[in-house]
Amino acid sequence: MLNEAIRVDLDAASQVATVTLHRPDKLNSFTRAMHAELRAALDNIESSGARALILTGAGRGFCAGQDLADLSFEPGAMTDLGALIDENFNPLVRRLQNLPLPVIAAVNGIAAGAGANLALACDITLAARSSSFVQSFVKIGLIPDSGGTALLPQRIGMARALGLALTGDKLSAEDAERWGLIWQVVDDQQLTETATRLASRLAQQPTRAIAAIKRAMRASTTQTLDRQLDLERDLQRELGASRDYAEGVAAFIEKRAPRFEGR
Repeated sequence: MLNEAIRVDLDAASQVATVTLHRPDKLNSFTRAMHAELRAALDNIESSGARALILTGAGRGFCAGQDLADLSFEPGAMTDLGALIDENFNPLVRRLQNLPLPVIAAVNGIAAGAGANLALACDITLAARSSSFVQSFVKIGLIPDSGGTALLPQRIGMARALGLALTGDKLSAEDAERWGLIWQVVDDQQLTETATRLASRLAQQPTRAIAAIKRAMRASTTQTLDRQLDLERDLQRELGASRDYAEGVAAFIEKRAPRFEGR
């Protein structure tokens, strides 16, 4: 499917969907129209039966965040950034985190501002060796948004999170991997192949269990151990009555590869 700023490819055989942010001349920075296209694309992907999603960018960058040219700076008519975030970036981050399928970010080139945090909002973040991450907000008098103030300290600790946010310095992909900000660095020419191979592997897994793992892991950052134990119990009860659980046990006993259906 080809839209103005979003390209979607669904491989029927592997059940892997690839969403490409496609404004390469603008480093794939977001406009309101692009947000609307991406929301529609994610709706279509979820209803299509896809079992894994890759998010990447066209050209020499993953995403440079918000396109400032799409905002108003006229006196008395300044764009309300709170409304912009509430209507676009926050729903996108929540949607990616709550999609009932694994989401892989394949970061090519620069990931800056909200673009960096969009990559971190995905379940697994891969990065090309030449890519980099920049919390560029402070350079224009803003704070990290799109989940940045939560995702950064959760992944790399407060000292490094504050350092990145306060300086706006560029972090290389190799340092991002070393710090635990991302899952893996791969050579540039291997990024697409690695992301596709990983997505295909995850698409064959029990995706209902994957959705529950996403929910449980993220809940653990905001609630007590007692509540987390209760959530684990409840999710395990649901999964223990699923077809995939029965198939996984049968395959283990029969010493064969399981055939999961996501049910």
